[in-house]
Amino acid sequence: MTYTTIFYTIIGILIFDFLLERILGFLNYTWYSKPVPKELEDVYDDAEYQKSQDYKKTNFKFGLISSTFSFIGILVFLFLDGFAFVDELARSYVDHEIWVALVFFGIIMLASEIISLPFSIYGIFVIEEQFGFNKTTVKTFILDKIKGYLLTAVLGGGLIALIIFCYNWAGDNFWWYVWILIFAISLFMNMFYAKLFVPLFNKQAPLEDGTLKDKISAYTQTVGFQLDKIFVIDGSKRSTKANAYFSGFGSEKRVTLYDTLIDQLSEEEIVAVLAHEVGHYKRKHIIYNLIAGTLTTGFTLWLFSIFVDNTVLAEALGVGIPSFHIGLVAFGLLYSPISTVTGILMSLLSRRFEYQADYYAKSTYKKEPLISGLKTLNKTSLSNLTPHPAYVWFHYSHPSLQQRIAAMNSDNIY
Repeated sequence: MTYTTIFYTIIGILIFDFLLERILGFLNYTWYSKPVPKELEDVYDDAEYQKSQDYKKTNFKFGLISSTFSFIGILVFLFLDGFAFVDELARSYVDHEIWVALVFFGIIMLASEIISLPFSIYGIFVIEEQFGFNKTTVKTFILDKIKGYLLTAVLGGGLIALIIFCYNWAGDNFWWYVWILIFAISLFMNMFYAKLFVPLFNKQAPLEDGTLKDKISAYTQTVGFQLDKIFVIDGSKRSTKANAYFSGFGSEKRVTLYDTLIDQLSEEEIVAVLAHEVGHYKRKHIIYNLIAGTLTTGFTLWLFSIFVDNTVLAEALGVGIPSFHIGLVAFGLLYSPISTVTGILMSLLSRRFEYQADYYAKSTYKKEPLISGLKTLNKTSLSNLTPHPAYVWFHYSHPSLQQRIAAMNSDNIY
């Protein structure tokens, strides 16, 4: 296969991905005005429903503009041999392959950030502000960006350096060592992300003594689940949208509740949401997700090891001499269709896990407060109550609200 064939294959993949996303987005858009299912008619009143419609349509149009801009940008960059230019620029400053790769990706990420920054600012300070969600101050936005840059430079740069070191040291078998490395990092992040990294961006505090904590303790005792770490995070610092999540294993397991969740839901509803999170732990979903992610990563690394030093791939991007970082970019562009398939499979698995966690909450607590709590969360985030099935299938990590309620009202165990 010639480099010209590979180049136009990459272009074809980019066009296919772009058109697929636009078609799915348009199908979803056409369902915005569908009648609200009868079981969801109590979520919005007329004014709130109109607001949710406006929010969805505004985001759809904004997403269309931003994605089209990005799509045209990458096409122009490829046709102008942009990766070759950046590679030459990096090599003009440093010689060692690890430093060349770090400078190369640093330039790419800097350019990408400059291009995407106006869209990010508009999305937060115009759209989210317009619909009453934004609580992010300019100071918080800037500090978040700076912290994000530093973490990316230290952790991302360090990971790239280690991967290239493994490649230079182990040759064709490098992917085994990188696979083990990424698994260890994934395990570490699952264990300690909430403890070590979340505090860099948010304040966390143990849930105060009171009736809510007493109800949570009473529930966890009934299901034999020891939970000593319940934290409240200041999500309201950035948005009015609410969330809760479970993280960690063993002595490091914890539940984190957003302060917005506590403000928006009743205590019964919060316990029901926590019962759902406990269901994820009891059904070992965190472990299954870790295994699935590890297997997917291993397959991807093995496939990448076949193409990493391919001269034709480098030439397809206008680069005469193959290198690890150029091979990584070319492989990433060509891997997109496989990534789409694995993403669909992971979403299918995730939706099944959500059904199972809902069933666990229903069986060990009550379904009524979980249903009412989910309705409130969808209402306060102006969620789409009528998503197109194709869009759900491709993109939703959770079933739609209607699907979750229907499942809880049935006897399906999943």
